[in-house]
Amino acid sequence: MSAGLPYDWRPSARFETLRLRAALNARIRDFFAQRGVVEVETPVLSMAGNTDPNIASFSLQFGGRTDGAPRTRWLRTSPEYPLKRLLAAGFGDCYELGRVFRDGEAGGRHNPEFTMLEWYRLGYDHQRLIAETAELVQAALALVGRAATLERVAYRELYRQRLGLDPASADESELRAALGDVVIDPDGLTRDDWLDLLMTHRLQPGFAPDRLLAIYDYPASQCALARVRADDPPVAERFELYLGPLELANGYHELADADEQGTRFQRDANLRAQRGAPAPPRDEALLAALGNGFPDCAGVALGVDRLLMAMLGAPSIADVLAFDFARA
Repeated sequence: MSAGLPYDWRPSARFETLRLRAALNARIRDFFAQRGVVEVETPVLSMAGNTDPNIASFSLQFGGRTDGAPRTRWLRTSPEYPLKRLLAAGFGDCYELGRVFRDGEAGGRHNPEFTMLEWYRLGYDHQRLIAETAELVQAALALVGRAATLERVAYRELYRQRLGLDPASADESELRAALGDVVIDPDGLTRDDWLDLLMTHRLQPGFAPDRLLAIYDYPASQCALARVRADDPPVAERFELYLGPLELANGYHELADADEQGTRFQRDANLRAQRGAPAPPRDEALLAALGNGFPDCAGVALGVDRLLMAMLGAPSIADVLAFDFARA
């Protein structure tokens, strides 16, 4: 803010919205209490960071005694890794509702700090978790007198039906042509980047406003931390859940192979190096936990601020935050 100008000290959200957030938090906790899923708290600061090339992490320097441990610590972008360590230790079904942090993300739908709900269910695959995630969102919508039906569609079928192309076989020129009059600088973009651009610019805007759309079985190249199933072509057992054009949740049938996870971490680091981006240290504690034995489970992360936006039809994330980034 320019020197000499008064600060806007007032909240960015209305009081009714802040009270709705409190009611939503209570509804979430009741939802999981009825299902025997236990709320936990895990560290916000870690020696490791998120290696995902498309996510930037905040870091800081610890000024106290470290006994040889690194002074650089990373603010979590999600509670995924410590939650998985709890699962590997035998804790069982659990969730965390708390703040996470991502650098460089500020705008109409993004705030550098935001609230994430993440949970894990033993014995679930991604299809079963889709149903539970939809039930939670439907319970949230009931707080504002709304309802939404669930529709499921495979990623490949979605592109075939709505864009007339096969994302598994279309070449880059076909993907670029399908963007129509959307002009994008192609420098450094991969095939998956073009598929993502088609999702955000051509598909999401057309999603029905009162329908929950679960897109599942993504290309194996977009596996993140999900298992890959040996279909033809192979697919990643993950899903994304949308309410209208807003993406609310991203879930996986979780990868349990420590060696494969290490390979994916290295692939992330290589891509970061190609882009000239810093590479946070990989989470060796997670790899050790996976190596010790990891249960068959599925997990999902849901953006609570996005859910509030969808519940209210709010155009900006600032509308659901007590104080957004500009007023923090």
